[in-house]
Amino acid sequence: MIHSTTHHSLARGQTDVRQLVRCGARLLDVRTPAEFAEEHVPGATNIPVQELQERLGELGATDRPLVVYCRSGARSARATALLRAHGFNAVHDVGGLEEAMNLFGYR
Repeated sequence: MIHSTTHHSLARGQTDVRQLVRCGARLLDVRTPAEFAEEHVPGATNIPVQELQERLGELGATDRPLVVYCRSGARSARATALLRAHGFNAVHDVGGLEEAMNLFGYR
């Protein structure tokens, strides 16, 4: 997970994840619709972690990179595990909203 690496690796990971999104990776916010409406990373798709298993078909091909975040990192970790268990092999968990906003330059 990107948010649990060292500072040096974090900088390298940030560049990779930003590049992935620029190249078409889907940015996935797994918080509730109310949390998403309050604030989210521009361009993110909202699928709450509680609905994720039923909505996997909305994510497209399992080899398309996904960049996942939530509020604090707990739900994104659950979502990442679920996605990988269903064959999504390019999932990148960036942790919480603050990390995601910083990562993409909105803070």
